Amino acid sequence: MTEPGVLVLAATPIGQAGDAPPRLAEELAGADVVAAEDTRRLKRLCSDLGITLSGRVVSYFEGNEAARTPTLVEALEAGERVVLCTDAGMPSVSDPGYRLVAAAVERDIRVTAVPGPSAVLTALAVSGLPVDRFCFEGFLPRKAGERARRLAGLAAEERTMVFFEAPHRTEAALAAMAEAFGGDRAAAVCRELTKTHEEVRRGALAELVDWAGEGVRGEVTLVVSGATGGPAEATDPDSLRAAVAAEEEAGLSRKDAIVAVARRTGIPKREVYQEVHRA
Repeated sequence: MTEPGVLVLAATPIGQAGDAPPRLAEELAGADVVAAEDTRRLKRLCSDLGITLSGRVVSYFEGNEAARTPTLVEALEAGERVVLCTDAGMPSVSDPGYRLVAAAVERDIRVTAVPGPSAVLTALAVSGLPVDRFCFEGFLPRKAGERARRLAGLAAEERTMVFFEAPHRTEAALAAMAEAFGGDRAAAVCRELTKTHEEVRRGALAELVDWAGEGVRGEVTLVVSGATGGPAEATDPDSLRAAVAAEEEAGLSRKDAIVAVARRTGIPKREVYQEVHRA
């Protein structure tokens, strides 16, 4: 019986080819199959690393990931060494790869990795924000309503949060964060990390919205501080109704008061609404 092969998740540089670990070149050169998100970028990377691929190269990106996974699993079951690499960073982290990893694990095929550059950890490290506890939230939804709901659910998150974002949506994302978390929440926009035009812009969300209004270019990673750990606000029904009433007395409409209390307490807006109108 043929011994199954090995799936290697190969982290690739997020900026400079010189950041590639020596083992990346070894794995690429010795692979039976190299599955690449962009075969043209793979070719440039191999040129920069001074290696020639001996195995076959297949494309593996978001558009064909589902269809191509069974073929790669067959290669693994036939005993081949399959190296998976994406355009930058670690495969399967907001990039193609999760389906293949899950399929390999299900079949007891060994999965290992070439550790290397990560935009998530690099941005977190240079942000100047707390790093003892953090969470990675990937890309926010593109639609404004869905994005607002996602951020509302994170308003009470106390860990530092890391997001990926497209440059042309960075201003809108920062504005939505300022709305959900408050304009004074500390954050950092990390742009073109490790590249020639690397820039880390730190400040309050409201300040960063103004800065992004001038236009943002390049690969963007956003790091946002978590909610401050002050005394937790009471969330029993009487307290929720009292909090909404206080916001209304301060001049907010009932709808806006409910939104404010929901954001502050982390209680879904629907539940706050129901408690207020149940009285």
